[in-house]
Amino acid sequence: MESMTSMAERPSPSVEDYVRAIYGLSERGVAVTNATLTQRLGLSPSSVSGMISKLAQLGLVTHIRYRSVELTPEGKRLAYDVLRRHRLIELFLVEELDYTWDEVHVEADSLEHAVSDELIEHIAAKLGHPTHDPHGDPIPTAEGEVEKPATKLLDQVEPGTVGTIARVWDTDSEMLRYLTDHGMTLGTRIEVVERRPFGGPLVVLVGEPAEAETHFIGGEIAGTLSIRI
Repeated sequence: MESMTSMAERPSPSVEDYVRAIYGLSERGVAVTNATLTQRLGLSPSSVSGMISKLAQLGLVTHIRYRSVELTPEGKRLAYDVLRRHRLIELFLVEELDYTWDEVHVEADSLEHAVSDELIEHIAAKLGHPTHDPHGDPIPTAEGEVEKPATKLLDQVEPGTVGTIARVWDTDSEMLRYLTDHGMTLGTRIEVVERRPFGGPLVVLVGEPAEAETHFIGGEIAGTLSIRI
């Protein structure tokens, strides 16, 4: 394992938040621009523009005006470090402290900047060096490697497709509670029956065939659930 970074050597929490947000957008295949970052972070365009300039000066991103922002190798490694802390904390809260998956994101947002790398490695060992967090997100290794899951978003698959829910991209607590209430949790079988025309919902069967329930899923949820086929 590479040498750990001391707390004093870390970038500011805001720098870490931006790098994680940039990685999160690119991971979804979304072009990272001032506009998409502004929407993602809920900040003013001027604040985002200023921080992107700062990140470029720090060597964490490359940015050509009016074009997309990209993480440099150094920026990507920082993103992996932050994601490792965030996702391990989420899993620890669920596995050891009985939090539900809709409660952990806000807690992890705060704690990811406060915990030491040593504590994170103790958490990883306690949990058996897990590879995924409670939402199915891959946990980067301490060496800065991350799995590229072989999954597909539900809104990108054809009727007749059968798979299991492997990842939930949205961190909104209300959506996660909705998914729980309707049985759409990780590892659950889901079958796409029909795509209603003119932008209508997906008709899906959730659960094992003998007791599967029919659900009508709109675009927001269909663009949030990834399945393993």
